[in-house]
Amino acid sequence: MRNMKKRNNLLLAGSLISLILCSSCDDILNTVPTDRISSEVFWKTENDAITASNAVYRYLDGIQELVRLDGATDILHGNIQFSDWAAIERGEYDSNMEYIQTVWTHTYKGIRAVNNFLENVQQVEATDRSRLDILSAEVRVIRAYLYIKLVMLYGDVPLITKTLTSVEEGKEVNRDSADEVWAFIVSELKAAAAVLPEKASETGRITKGAAKALQARAWLFQGKWAEAEEAAKEVIDMNTYRIYPSYEKLFLYEGENNEEVILDKQYIKDSYSNNAFSFLAPFSLRNNGADYVPTKKLFDAYRMLNGKMIHEEGSGFTYETQYENRDPRLYYSLYIPGAELPNGEIYNSVPGSGTQDEVANTYLATSLGFNVRKYVNPEDYANPSNCGINIMLIRYAEVLLTYAEAKIEQNKIDDSVLSAINQLRTRQDVGLAPVESGLNQEKMREIVRNERLVELAFEGLRLFDCRRWRTAETLFPGRVNGIVYQAGDGEWKTVTIEGFIKVFNPEKHYLWPIPQKEIDLNPNLKQNPNW
Repeated sequence: MRNMKKRNNLLLAGSLISLILCSSCDDILNTVPTDRISSEVFWKTENDAITASNAVYRYLDGIQELVRLDGATDILHGNIQFSDWAAIERGEYDSNMEYIQTVWTHTYKGIRAVNNFLENVQQVEATDRSRLDILSAEVRVIRAYLYIKLVMLYGDVPLITKTLTSVEEGKEVNRDSADEVWAFIVSELKAAAAVLPEKASETGRITKGAAKALQARAWLFQGKWAEAEEAAKEVIDMNTYRIYPSYEKLFLYEGENNEEVILDKQYIKDSYSNNAFSFLAPFSLRNNGADYVPTKKLFDAYRMLNGKMIHEEGSGFTYETQYENRDPRLYYSLYIPGAELPNGEIYNSVPGSGTQDEVANTYLATSLGFNVRKYVNPEDYANPSNCGINIMLIRYAEVLLTYAEAKIEQNKIDDSVLSAINQLRTRQDVGLAPVESGLNQEKMREIVRNERLVELAFEGLRLFDCRRWRTAETLFPGRVNGIVYQAGDGEWKTVTIEGFIKVFNPEKHYLWPIPQKEIDLNPNLKQNPNW
């Protein structure tokens, strides 16, 4: 397929996008506006509905949105010390921060786009409405996706299921309870799954599997273990998805649209591109410097090939051989000293190396000695802001981990749990020692949480995981460390950002504040505790 991608991207690239998604308003002369497509001339044919649904897809998260969520956790660090992202790490953000407002506004724009679609698609004349019903189900899944993000970030949020047509109407909106929002999310996904096909008419469109997998995520985030298990098992039993043999190629052009992908955001160079390369790649790669760099906590989380954590007895870990015999997902996810770069050079960030990537060589170089490798494709080296790589939103690996965690939390540890985790560990280009049977619930909980960390790094789930586990207050705070290297005097030293301390206050930081601008406009939107 690139049919959908081309239509979607051409639409998104032009001024048409924001116009068809907004309710048209008659001006004083009652003329058709020249800067938008009026409902008087749009919403007539099935093709209009397809075009409008394509436009809604742009509200799914891209690479920046996902990485920035992980950037608020212990596994990434905002590389520019004076950025908003670094302020979030330090706990210095508040309800006036621009990014807090941006996420709220953009997400509700997406919800408005869905509501507008659902209200107007009924105008389309069609002899067979089944195609329109499928398009409606697709955008309902997107609305559920957006509400999951809102409720996980802000808690109680306005549940808006129709287009608001006036400022006065907007001022009457209240925050609905998180329980009400979750109930709506699950109901929407269940209804959509009943309509959606197992195989999309065009690659990239939302399917029954995507709706069910997102439902499993929703149940998991609520801590509804039995329901999460059931939803994940339904996806597994579809026998539609498989673990792709190569973890490395999952995030390369070669692996696009493979059997592990349940939902991704589709891109195409020149028409609707992303900036994954320029956003993530090392400074030496004709780049302005990565916005985020991985931390030592993430590096330490990758096991040895024998399955042991690096601190466990018998792991075989030493600093002299710290980059050897590790979980290969480390090498596919991070640039570490000795890795080959897309330009054929060897990545060397060690202090004193004299390379462009040397720690603190410039404020644009990595501050910790690591860089993100996922989504950094050699094909994008020449034009790093014009990337066509698809961005993963839901994949089968997450479903397996959801199933495993849900059963572990119910203490229903059996062979199916081990199989779910070991399918990831024994992936063809991973080859990690499988999990042994006979481990107790506490140990299995540690294992599945670590698997989520290393398997899904930089995919936007770490913040939500640590919030629902209530572990953020333990894991996030403290100094930010990077590579451990041998100095000229033979002493092993750890790269540390002097004077920078991550802060997480459990009394307030488990939720973001409601943007102050929204409260100023609508006093009904009461602020979250301690903000």
